[in-house]
Amino acid sequence: MSAPDMRSGIVYRLAVIFCLSFAAGAHAQGPPPEPQVGGTAAQPLPLPSTGLNLSAAQNPFLGGVVAGKATPGIVALSLADAIARGLKQNLGLVLGQQGIESATGSRWGALSGLLPTITARVTPQREILNLEAFGFPVPPGVNPLVGPFNVIDARVAVSQTVFDWSAIQAARAGAETLNAAKMSYKDVRDTVVFTVANLYLQAVTGASQIAAAQAQVTTSQALYDRAVDMKKAGVVPAIEVLRAQVQLQAQQQRVIFFQNEFAKRKLTLARAIGLPLEQQFDLVDTIPYAALRPRSLEDSLEQAWHSRADLQAVEAEVRAAEDAKRAAQGLALPSVHLTADTGYIGQTIASAKGTYTVIGAVRVPLFQGGAVRGRVLQAEAALRQQRAQLEDLRTRVDFEVRTAFLDLKAADDRVQVARGALDLANQQLAQAQDRFGAGVASNIEVVQAQEAVATASDNYISSNYAHNVAKISLARALGVAEADVSHLLGGTR
Repeated sequence: MSAPDMRSGIVYRLAVIFCLSFAAGAHAQGPPPEPQVGGTAAQPLPLPSTGLNLSAAQNPFLGGVVAGKATPGIVALSLADAIARGLKQNLGLVLGQQGIESATGSRWGALSGLLPTITARVTPQREILNLEAFGFPVPPGVNPLVGPFNVIDARVAVSQTVFDWSAIQAARAGAETLNAAKMSYKDVRDTVVFTVANLYLQAVTGASQIAAAQAQVTTSQALYDRAVDMKKAGVVPAIEVLRAQVQLQAQQQRVIFFQNEFAKRKLTLARAIGLPLEQQFDLVDTIPYAALRPRSLEDSLEQAWHSRADLQAVEAEVRAAEDAKRAAQGLALPSVHLTADTGYIGQTIASAKGTYTVIGAVRVPLFQGGAVRGRVLQAEAALRQQRAQLEDLRTRVDFEVRTAFLDLKAADDRVQVARGALDLANQQLAQAQDRFGAGVASNIEVVQAQEAVATASDNYISSNYAHNVAKISLARALGVAEADVSHLLGGTR
């Protein structure tokens, strides 16, 4: 396989790894919404799409290489710990590392055209020669056969390319391909950080949903007990107790649902960071809402142009394609080569004498049947493809940064609105409880107020998750996810 073909194969494999986690973003949803427990209140807003709900067979970043065995007890897992494990055991990272190894091998293959080759050989022989076969006249009656005799030849041969423009450019292309693989690996690390942080956020969101649902169970239980007492006192009819009991069981169903979802999200997180699935662990960081320091769009775009590793990788691939084109053109140019050998030859080791040979050669291609023209055309096509991909990626970087800014602004506004709505819903519930206790309203008003609180609580949890996802998405768009994600999310212990 030629060096350009090897480079194309490497880039293709890396591109598949990098793009799988993002190409599905428009088709996959975030954590599932809460189960419906009534139709009298507005339904909670959906969590934002993250593109992470693919199976590990489709998205390697959701898989991991398990390291070690489960330990007794419960492990305290912080966001930083999860990211550190992901940067060691995530399957996408492991595959990315192999891409660097493959590119390194390709570079050594390209360098071999410039480096010397040295061989050593020892050839002991026993021969009988026919002098007539080599054109030596033999008088009539004389045996033309000579021997048998021994020949021992011990020799070291060296071959070195003195000048070959094609080999020089191929070596440069190999170096750029390796540089592109390293930049791609850095982009893989950012993707792993984004994926693990997102999965951790989903799990934290699940824990918050459980806590909110359990609070609703507590409230429903208190309202049910009050309804029972009021019925015993003859203040309210039995239907009020029945309504309170239905609401209590509905809230208990929500707790069961969220507990199950939370357990599955923890398993997904464990897979992505290579943690044994049977290992018990607690999430240490709660990651509350924290406003992001304002920054201008222009500064963010400037940072993305300098920090995005995938952009640097494609730029390196363009340079590699340019070198590959020059290497193809160089196949039509003369090249200079030097070969030499030295050693000892004789009938025995003791009688062997030293000899040597030095050969200098200039090779001038005259006609190669269109092979060089074909290689040049292929290299030109590959170069045009790389340049087109680079221009498209620059546009995509601009698009992703602008989109991340829009999402962050909307998510921040959503948190503020959801927080206010939750406060109002709690006030509404308190007033409905007072009205029911005073006998001026039925339990229907309390049930509706409870559902409004549940919806507002879920909307607030969802908006906080969306805000944190928007922050790590901005870090990913800027190419600084690994460096800044922990700082952006913060978290409490």
